[in-house]
Amino acid sequence: MATGKQILNEAKDKMAKSGDALRRTLADIRAGRANASLLNGVKVDYYGAPTPLNQVASITIPEARQLLVTPYDESSLDNIEKAIYAANLGLTPQNDGSAIRILIPQLTEERRKELVKDVKAELEKAKVAVRNVRREAMDDLKKGNKDGDFNDDEFHDLEKKVQTETDNGIKNLENIAADKEKELMG
Repeated sequence: MATGKQILNEAKDKMAKSGDALRRTLADIRAGRANASLLNGVKVDYYGAPTPLNQVASITIPEARQLLVTPYDESSLDNIEKAIYAANLGLTPQNDGSAIRILIPQLTEERRKELVKDVKAELEKAKVAVRNVRREAMDDLKKGNKDGDFNDDEFHDLEKKVQTETDNGIKNLENIAADKEKELMG
């Protein structure tokens, strides 16, 4: 059976991972500014194999609302353009013969509000994940207490520590989401 400290540390790690997962998810939500991560999911048919875009081209940000995709092999330019269209990102690539420019449209107020709702939905999913970690940790603690691995005082102390970690984890998630909301509405 795991010790109370092991249970607590495992819960801390899992809660931290929820924060990391939320950060990654929110990075994919477009904020009206150019960001190379917008194209992370794009796979290009490169000599018959689906290849991540960042492996066949460099992605730079020449202006605040523009991405420049420069292929390492100019013969793949058309395939890159098709892949960006096929990714359904709501972006329109413009092929100039040697590179592809992608203008990031300004977000409307309505679209910003929709994206904020998406952020809140992702935040809620992350909070549920943290609460599930807390529940698992509490179950493990109760089992350990029942099995006599630690006494009632230790159990209550560990229970409080798990709750404190849960509160901190949720506060961290809320801060991450608030930063993204500020970015979207700013």
